[in-house]
This record gives sequence, structure tokens and C-alpha cells, in this order.
Amino acid sequence: TLRPRAGVTIARDACGVPSVTGRTQADVAFGAGYATAADRGLLLALIRGPARAAALDVPGLDPIGLALSGRSFVPSPQTEAFLARQVALLRATGPVGRRMVSLVQAYAAGINAYYRSQGLPTEPYTANDVIAAAALIAARFGANGGQEAQNAMFLDALRRRLGEDEARRVFRDLRQANDPEAPVSVPGSFPQELPATGAGGIVLDDGSFGAPAVRAPAPMSNALLLGRSRSATGRPLFVAGPQVGYFFPQFFMEIALNGAGFGTRGALFPGVPFVVIGRGEDYAWSATSSQSDNIDLFVETLCGGDDRHYLYKGECRAMTRFEAGTLKAASQPDQPVGFWQTVHGPVQGYATVGGRRVAIALRRSTRGRELLSARAFYELDTNAVRSAGGFLRTMNRVEFTFNWFYADAKDIAMFSSGRLPVRAPGTDPSLPTDGTGAYDWRGFLPARAHAQGINPPGGAILNWNNKPAANVGSADSNFSYGPVQRVDLFTPLVAARRKHTAASLVGAMNRAATQDLRVIEVWPVLREAILAGGTPPTGRTAELGAILDDWRAKGGSRLDRDLDGKVDHPGAAIMDAAWPKLADAVLAPVLGPLTDRLAALHGRSNDAGPNGSAYISGWYGYVDKDLRTQLGKPVRGAFSRRYCGGGSLAACTVSLRAALDAAGAQLAAAQGADPAAWRADASRERIRFTSGVLPDTMRWTNRPTFQQVMSFRSSRSSR
Repeated sequence: TLRPRAGVTIARDACGVPSVTGRTQADVAFGAGYATAADRGLLLALIRGPARAAALDVPGLDPIGLALSGRSFVPSPQTEAFLARQVALLRATGPVGRRMVSLVQAYAAGINAYYRSQGLPTEPYTANDVIAAAALIAARFGANGGQEAQNAMFLDALRRRLGEDEARRVFRDLRQANDPEAPVSVPGSFPQELPATGAGGIVLDDGSFGAPAVRAPAPMSNALLLGRSRSATGRPLFVAGPQVGYFFPQFFMEIALNGAGFGTRGALFPGVPFVVIGRGEDYAWSATSSQSDNIDLFVETLCGGDDRHYLYKGECRAMTRFEAGTLKAASQPDQPVGFWQTVHGPVQGYATVGGRRVAIALRRSTRGRELLSARAFYELDTNAVRSAGGFLRTMNRVEFTFNWFYADAKDIAMFSSGRLPVRAPGTDPSLPTDGTGAYDWRGFLPARAHAQGINPPGGAILNWNNKPAANVGSADSNFSYGPVQRVDLFTPLVAARRKHTAASLVGAMNRAATQDLRVIEVWPVLREAILAGGTPPTGRTAELGAILDDWRAKGGSRLDRDLDGKVDHPGAAIMDAAWPKLADAVLAPVLGPLTDRLAALHGRSNDAGPNGSAYISGWYGYVDKDLRTQLGKPVRGAFSRRYCGGGSLAACTVSLRAALDAAGAQLAAAQGADPAAWRADASRERIRFTSGVLPDTMRWTNRPTFQQVMSFRSSRSSR
């Protein structure tokens, strides 16, 4: 037990988790800062500079990669002034905002007190550091989009291959922006981010833009919530958690905050003074990435005869220069960091439209506003939320793009948050937007238009980064809101019991965490297409199909139970080798040489691997919908054309059989002639911890890093 100052006590439990108790709210925040510095001091130091790059959206800089690179980012006075404006913005929101500013300052004081106690010669932590840390959450984990330029160039390549009209249709098929068959988490329709045609969506000349797309996180968070009617105890069940990657030390830090209204335990993001995932006195909450689109690229029409002026609302304006700071690295010269800006945001680079040179600027809806979202966590941590309806109102304050989940003794709920732009008519969120001013954002989505629900009729809320609700369009960087999504793995496991216990619901989550989505959800229709035509496959093709059937019947698990470094069932090796070939057999007849271009935008499969996540994106929906269409099965939202075999089921069957046989030949050459002896490499899939300091690895599992299993016996309103 520590008492770093009068009014503050920090006690640690048997697992080392700090429990902070304060006489005042400022004392609680001070203790949280002190404990954060003790447990995550190195991480605070690593992210301090890079988090500022995240706040600024510095073109070409990945904040997390920068933090782990050994380089440091020294901010400029202009950067510090940019961050400091958020303090004034928060104060202007009223008494609660002013109180939160004082808590931010107390948190920074606690960090500094720990540094002094250890004699560490560290620059004092400030409110700007807290703002930068909040921006790292917003820009890295709570933002999506920014792939419009790559999409537009792909569309231009399609136009050159297929012609204008057919290219547009194929592009819409592949985007799966609003597939009616996509699994959703809550009932109801919440139209948003839907594509439209018009002059506001710009197609870039293929190959003209060289800057990389904004790096999106690899989401693997999930949530399984059951209401009272589905619970063996008659009380809601809550199994949920976010996935923030596997780091050592881990980004999230477990902590309890108590006193002066605080009463919470959960995960704190180092640098931010509030528990962002956890539980209050009689409720729990968690999050998954919603993949909602809050980043747009704008095409700026150049004027004035140079690359530094652009046309906006009829005026030729000069771009402004932002000098962000300096990158430093041992034995390397200092590298100044700066960028040009338009009214829309930082210029990412230049491209051409019909041969005419244009600038590309990025606008993120939360830029310069990240600290405002902290009010929601303050309300959660101080138990200001007293009902599911109150939870929805509180989470609407979060401007980051997340799905939020809630359970208390009576209710379950979900709210999909974000400062989501209302886009102008005539624009397509898939493509860059005309930046001349005629197609600027028209405000932001009101609370009632966000996907949300309390106690849905089916008694369950299931989410694995899938589409939150009907008519929620996918971000330009997300091509995976199709008919097959990994949340489909939860559905039968949860439906297998009318009423669950906490243990059985965890069991459903854990089983799905080791399953291969491709064999469970897509193999049945592949098998039917391979068998089509009246002549069954023979020889090795038939044998491989039988092994895949057996693997699926046994659960499709990728476990290595005996730890021999190999996935137990040979079906995993067959699927790994066959899937790219099968997927190409479906799409290549139409895409031809552009097949690999699609894979660069949207990979064929997000396989099991060392980062833990899998099956969030892939061509699963393409294969499933096209083959069901060709087999004459019921299909909602059918594609504009048939792809496999060029529209001929007979030709499709031949190509799928050839793909499976080619996979068998590849495996036979590598592992011998007996398919029963083939194995996938489980060592390659083992999870490795970023930073490389920790040599240990763990078996692959497709689940969150910080997960809660919660059920409440009573609520304050019933006491």
C-alpha cells in the first residue's frame, strides 16, 4: 500500500492490480497517474511523441510503428499550441468540462510525482500529453476510412478493362457496401454511409497517387450479450472485450478507481485518466471497433500555377504550412516533419484526374476534438449511468467510432458511436470527394440515427466487428460487410442452448476463437459447386473434399492440442493451400489481371497468424454469394453478374476442381503423397508480443486481449 500524497491511497491485490482511493476526485486522478507511471512508465515515454503525430494526422507516419521504432518525435511549438486548444474547448462545455480539465491536470501531476519519487530525469507530463494519448486512441483504434484514393484507381482500372457501366457494377459488387444478407447485431434500420452517384465522387487516374492508404487497425474485439430470457439465472450475461493487439507491456492497464463518486474497475489506456472499458457499481460496458467511416479524402483543384494553391468556393486559396516537429534517431541526422494543409486537412500527396494534377487532403472528424470524448468515461467511472437508456445517451458523447455494449441486472444494450459525417448528395463514401466546397460535409449524424438497441426481441446481441444494423454502410476501407462474417460462428453456438450460463457463453466464444471460418461457413457451398454437373470428382480431389468434410464435422478447429507445432487436422493444411486458388477461380474470369489488385485492397483471406486476429476480412462473401446464385439457391442482393466460370456453372465446377487438385499437388510436393499426413504450421500462427522483449509466444486464438465475464444480481434502483 502506497500513500503518494495526503488523501491518496494505492493498494495492490494479489495480481498486482492497483486500486486507487482518493478523498477528492482530483486525488483519484492523481493516484491513477501515479499508478500509471509505475506500471506503464516505459510505454508512456514511447508513445509521448508519436501520439502527437497521431493527433495531427501527419502524412506517412504510423504512430504505433514510430513508437516502437526507437526514433523519437520532438514536437514543435505549433504542435503544442494545436493540442492546447482542446483544453479551452473542453472548458467551454461547462462545469463538467472545467472539472475534467482539473482531473487531467491532477493525473499529469500524479505521473510527475512518480517520476520524482524515482529520481527520473523526465520532462514533466502535461495536459497536452493526455490530449495526445486520447488522440492515439481516436486516430489508431477509433477511426476508419482513408482508402478512397486506392479504391478510385482500382475503379479506373476496371473501367479500362470492362467499360464505364460494367466497371461501376462490378465495383459495387465487390464493395459490399450495403449487402442485405450481411449479419447485424441489433434490429432496425439506420441508413448511413450509403453510396450515391453524382459528380461529387471523383475517380483518380490509375497509378497517379502513390501515397499509402491510412493504416486501419486489425479488429478482433467481440461481444456476446444475452438478456434475461436467455440466461439460466434470469439475469443478463455479458462476455465482451476489445482487442488492442498483443504488446509487452500491454497497452491496456487494469486499475480500480474509488472515492469521491468514482467506483469502477477495468482497463485504462495509459496517458488517459479514466477507465475506458470496465464496470461500475451495477453495470459493465465494453467496446468493439465499429469500422464506421469518419475519414474522407478530398480532391483539391489546383490553381495559381503551382502545387500550393487550390480552389475553394470560387476562390484560389493558399495552402498553409504546419511545421510539426523533428524526428530524431541515434546516429542519424534529424529529420524535420511538416506538411501542407487545406481547409479539409493535411495534404497526403498529389494525383491526376483525367490527366489534370490535383492534391489529396485528408479530413478526420475527430481531429482536434479527441479530449471531448472523455466526458462519457467520466460519467461511466462515476456511476452517473443508471439505466440502459442512460448508457445510450452517455455513449453518444464518444466521438470515436466504436460499438459500445452494456449490461446491468435487467437489460442489455448496444450503441454505435462516432462523429459521423452527413455527406453531401452526389458523393460516394467509397471514392474521394470533390473539394471545391460544393460537396463538403453537411453536419454530423444525430444520436437517433446511430445503430442502437436495448433488449432486442431475440434476447441476444452478438458482435465481432460485423455490421451493427441494417443499412449501415461500410467504410471505404472495409469490403467485408457481405453475407459471410465471423460473427456467424457465434450464432449456432449461442442458439444451441435456449438458456446459457456464464460458463457456456464463454465456451461459445472460446470455441469460435479457434475455428476456421472458411470451412465452417463457405466450404458447404464450395463443395456443392464442386459436385455440380452430375459427374462427381474422383481421385485426389474427392479425397481432399472428404477430409474437409471431416474437419468441418469435427468443428473446423485450428488447435494444436499436443503442441507438436502442427495444426491437428489435415483439413487446415488443405484449406490454407486451396483457398487462394478457389477464390481466384471465382473472381478471375471477370477481373483477369486485376485479381491481384483487388487482393491489395481487400485480401483473399485474413488467416490465422501471429497478431491473433483472423477472418475479419476476405473474399468469403464473394465466393458464397456467387456460387449460391449459380446453384440456384435463394440470394438477396445478388451480384450484377455471375463471376465463377464467366457465368457458366459447368465451367465454374471445372475451375474449382482444378484449384483443389492444384492445392493437393502443392501439398504432395511439400509434405508427401498421403493427404492424411499433411499439416499446417501451428508455430507460424502462434501469437507473438510486439516489442520483441518477451520471447514467449502463445497458441493462436481469435479473441480480445481484455475481456470481461459479468452478471449482476441487483441494481441501485432495486435496493
